[in-house]
Amino acid sequence: MNSDYQHYIEQILNTWDKQQREGALKIIKKYGYPQEAIASRLIWYNNGPWKRTVVMRDAVPHNLPVNHMDFLAQTVDYRTPIGKFEEIARFDGSCYPDRTRGEVTVICDKEEANFLSINLFHEIVTGKRTADEAKYFMAETEASYLFHNISTPYLEKILFPHQRYTNDPGIQYFDKN
Repeated sequence: MNSDYQHYIEQILNTWDKQQREGALKIIKKYGYPQEAIASRLIWYNNGPWKRTVVMRDAVPHNLPVNHMDFLAQTVDYRTPIGKFEEIARFDGSCYPDRTRGEVTVICDKEEANFLSINLFHEIVTGKRTADEAKYFMAETEASYLFHNISTPYLEKILFPHQRYTNDPGIQYFDKN
């Protein structure tokens, strides 16, 4: 990584709010400098278990399981069954399955919370937990982590196998040519 690019990243981060800047620096420390950087976001591809990681300058308030700001989006390949989209929406508004791309993105303020969210997403999809059970487990797990520094594999890694060939381009009804 050349020093001009590192300086460019530093210039970007100096304009960000403290929480987003610190979150970005934590991701840089773990995964190195991003492959893409613009004033509003830093982007990594194929970093660790993630297909994509985006740290955003502009955060959105989120209350599950406690008030915080969402700015760290992390994506994996995943084919979400159509019948599970509504239950996922009931679980967490910061969990976005994309059927066409065959991805799911989770957004929070910490990677640990994203691991938890993606693992609970998978458990909902596979029928291990309902949306309400997943919310309760998320609240308990994050409280133990935040207040007592008690970790669990749910917070540390993705607990299901990597999926491949997950995109769903839909059905072509006619040829426009």
